[in-house]
Formats: sequence, structure tokens, C-alpha cells
Amino acid sequence: MLPLTTAVTQVVVLNCDDLVVAVPSNLVERVTRTPVQEVEAAYRDGVMRIGEDTLPFFWMGGLLEHGGRGALEGKTASIVVARSASQRVALHVGQVLGNQEVVVKNLGPQLARLPALSGLSMLPDGQTVLIYNPVALAAIYGAQARDRMRQADAMTVEGAAAEGREMAMPLATLVMVVDDSLTVRRVTQRLLQREGYRVQLAKDGLEALELLGSEKPAVVLSDIEMPRMDGFDLLRNLRADARLRDLPVVMITSRIAQRHHDLAMTLGANEYLGKPYDEQALLNLVRGFVDAAHGVGDQGLTESGVDARNH
Repeated sequence: MLPLTTAVTQVVVLNCDDLVVAVPSNLVERVTRTPVQEVEAAYRDGVMRIGEDTLPFFWMGGLLEHGGRGALEGKTASIVVARSASQRVALHVGQVLGNQEVVVKNLGPQLARLPALSGLSMLPDGQTVLIYNPVALAAIYGAQARDRMRQADAMTVEGAAAEGREMAMPLATLVMVVDDSLTVRRVTQRLLQREGYRVQLAKDGLEALELLGSEKPAVVLSDIEMPRMDGFDLLRNLRADARLRDLPVVMITSRIAQRHHDLAMTLGANEYLGKPYDEQALLNLVRGFVDAAHGVGDQGLTESGVDARNH
């Protein structure tokens, strides 16, 4: 149970990855957005330049044994400058959630022995939050937090080197699967991944077009009946795009009427398979288009997906 003795105060609520804590507002001198390059330098040096002063720098989560450093995404990061008496520190936090008036409950005997912890409260969403003095945290746990920062930096450098090695290796061929059925997407994905392909999934034609803006696959496998943009409209858009008009498209659909087949072929489909499709026939088709894209022999496929070179 929470202690009954209470007081009302203003706090600044901070998010440090998935950890939410609060700091008394009277300890927060300023909140700013700082370019990530400066924050990276602060992680390396252990200090950050704020105006004319150079302040000790910490990841707020690290002072609470919550990781060695915070994630840096985008162009800027949130920095909180905290002051207690004559001491000031710069803190990297994931997000500043805002200033709130909260009811502070006094700590029980077990929590009262924890240094730098001044109280606890409950946020409007019902979440219990601990209230800390970050300057006191830095004085007590700063050395351990710096050790975790150095370890995290070393792992980041090692991870970047490993990523560079991966990027130097050739990527597997990409195949796009477009279908509004999650089951069909997953089944087809597993089939293709067993053959060594990378697979990109889209739930309709509109999402497929968005994904095609970043990387062009070797072949697109598309359903016809889908929300927002169906397979026919996807075909129209692909064939109207100079960059994508030669992209092979295999329609895989339960619409097996001849008029649907003829419309798809008129719009520029390369092949047309009914559902449920024959797995080997589909793999033969994909392999043929991939080989053609890589200049390996001729496509050698019939409309049914059977390799004509074996007959």
C-alpha cells in the first residue's frame, strides 16, 4: 500500500526508453533539443557544452541502471539540464513528457533508504512514477553510469563494423508479395524464404507502391481483390512508371474467369496463377524471372510456370 502522508508539487515527467520517471520542476533549469552530433560527442567525452559552461553529461536511464546510453534517432535529442544547489548536470532523455502537478506520497521505510529518491506519485493514466533528484543520482552513481556508457560505445563501434561487413556481402534477391490475406502473405513468405529469397510484404497495391519507392524487387506476386488499391490498379500504375514498367508481375488470384485473366494480361501481367497455387510452379516462375534479371540464360517458362527447358 502507498503511504498516506501526501503533498502536491510540480514535476517534469521523463521517458528514458521504456522507463518513466519524474524530476521536481524546481530542479529542472532548462530543456532543449540538441543536434545528435553534439550528443554523440558528449557520450564520448562525458561532458556537454551548455552556453558558456561545460557540464557533466549522463544518460538519465544509465543513472538508474537502465542501459548504457539512450537511442539517438532523427536530427536532435532531448537534453535536460538539472541544478541542485551549486551543482548542474546535463542529461540525455528519450522524451520529455511534460510538466504535471502531482500528489507526492511519502516513501515508506524501505524506499526511504534509497539515495536520491524523493518520493513517488501516480500519473493521470494510473502509472506509478518515482521522483528522483538527478544531480544526487549523478553524484552517487555517476562513475558506474560512465562505465556503462563506455561499454555501450564499444558495443556500438563493434556493431557498426559488423553492419559494414554485412553490407559488403551481396543481398539475397528481393521478391514482393502483395495480398490482403495475412495467411497468404505469410505462407508465400515462408515458401520463398526457404529458397533463399528476401521477401517484402504489402497488404494492398497502395502499400506496394510506397515500398517500391525504396527498392525494386526482381518480381512482384500480387493478388487482385484488395482494399484501397486492387491488383489491376497496381498493374496500371506499374506500367505507367518508367522505372517500374518492366518489373515482372505474377497475378495470383481466386478470380479464375477468362475475362479476369485477359484483363490482367492486357494491363501487362507476365503470368496468371489461380489460388490455391502450385508451389513448384510458382517457384519455377520466380526463378525464371530472377535468372532473367541477372542475365542467366533465357526465361524458358511457359504460362503455367513449368520450365520448358526440361521438356
